[in-house]
Amino acid sequence: MPKELPGFYYDSEKNRYFPVKGPIPGSFRKRKSPPPASTAKAKEKCKCLKTTSNNLLQARELYGQVITSRKGKFSFQMEYQKRRASQPMIWKFDDTERMVDNALEQMTVGVERLQGIVETDMLLACSQNGLFCLFHVGKDGEELDYGVKLPHRVWTSNAGESTERVELPGLAWKRLRPSQHIPSTISCIKMCQRDNHPVENTSTNHVLITTLGSEISGGSVHILNLSEPFNINSNVVWREISEVTSFKNTVWTADCTFDGSRAVIGTNAGAAVVNIDTGTTSWICRCKSDVLSLQLDQSGNIALCGLRNGTIFSVDARQKPRNISNRLPRNELPFHPRETSSGRAKKFHLERLLLKGNLCSFDTISMPSSISCITSLLLHDQYFLASSMDGSLKLYDNRLTQRGALQSYEGNVNSHTRIQLGVDPSESLVMSGGEDGHLRIWSIKSGEMLFQEKIMNEIPSLLCWPRMGGIYGVQRTQGAWLGSQEGLFHIGWT
Repeated sequence: MPKELPGFYYDSEKNRYFPVKGPIPGSFRKRKSPPPASTAKAKEKCKCLKTTSNNLLQARELYGQVITSRKGKFSFQMEYQKRRASQPMIWKFDDTERMVDNALEQMTVGVERLQGIVETDMLLACSQNGLFCLFHVGKDGEELDYGVKLPHRVWTSNAGESTERVELPGLAWKRLRPSQHIPSTISCIKMCQRDNHPVENTSTNHVLITTLGSEISGGSVHILNLSEPFNINSNVVWREISEVTSFKNTVWTADCTFDGSRAVIGTNAGAAVVNIDTGTTSWICRCKSDVLSLQLDQSGNIALCGLRNGTIFSVDARQKPRNISNRLPRNELPFHPRETSSGRAKKFHLERLLLKGNLCSFDTISMPSSISCITSLLLHDQYFLASSMDGSLKLYDNRLTQRGALQSYEGNVNSHTRIQLGVDPSESLVMSGGEDGHLRIWSIKSGEMLFQEKIMNEIPSLLCWPRMGGIYGVQRTQGAWLGSQEGLFHIGWT
């Protein structure tokens, strides 16, 4: 007779024990204690987060700014902003096809009106065929001086909502051509002005314009002066574009200091600093890989450079006096390990990049493909976002580059296109277009994708999200601007 085992029964045919399903007859089963009141409240708060914004506001009134759940504590402001970011309104402006597909920058300038000089938002755009357009931005119902182009809505998360409740940006624009011949395609437009810089003090207000270069000549650096007020009704709106300097190399990108005194230029041979007033040029780094993207820190002394081979490094961007030697120290930087096969065995060889320059750190970042865009955070200058041409999008700390990325953002689609990144004024959201025509928005802190929708058939490669505006901004124009061969788009929130 087989021995009885608690929780098992014996099968004589199979000559083995099998577990008894369910509780053993006569056994004592302890009842689960009811959850404490605090846990029940946390679950109730989580339900509020999954419902409408009105219920989220009600949860704040009941539980305060911090909402606690089993997953942790949540900031009401952060959750509410994420909810709003996931429900944008997107408009398209007609008759702007192939006008905003090369460069786009928003600026604040003084405009001559009947009541005097008025601070006004302007969009300066450039197409691939060299056509310049100046867009005067206003609100629906605002009296603009030169016609109005009202947009039509191309996407909304609230299909049944009336458009009367949505504040549309009005748009008046003029099609301009430069007063002097630009030798090649525009590669970059950058406003040299602090975000809190008053229009009355316009001594440093100007636009940095760089050209790509051609087979005949290299790229060049130009300045558009905005020190005098605009007269929209005048036929002579376009200021004389003055050339600062020219290169023998291809000019891919540029950035300028907040005071507008210096500009850093990224070329196919490295990066150079240009004095805007004198045109003096000095190289800060030399390398055989193109500098496709760069970003100055707030001091203007350090430049983050992103190369075609996927390497990101920081270099001293201060311009040396003439009496000091311009000889740059030589460095060898590691980047992508290259895979080689020998029979059945696979070996990885670490490539090394020869670079001349005063590096701030020898800890470099290697992304899987060519760098598409680098964007620093203004509120936390040590952090920066970087994207590459394989769809990677990551957040880094410039002080801890050896530890790798702090956050990754999945879902981006890119294989060979230079696509700009946009960061909102609160620096909690990052936006990017994709080669599949989708627009995507992520939370910078959590990496969560908040919005993903196809809004056009072309690539939304240009993105302008002014740091002084946005969802919670107080400026006249809130939201971000998108540019592609399909035209000009605006994304905002109700």
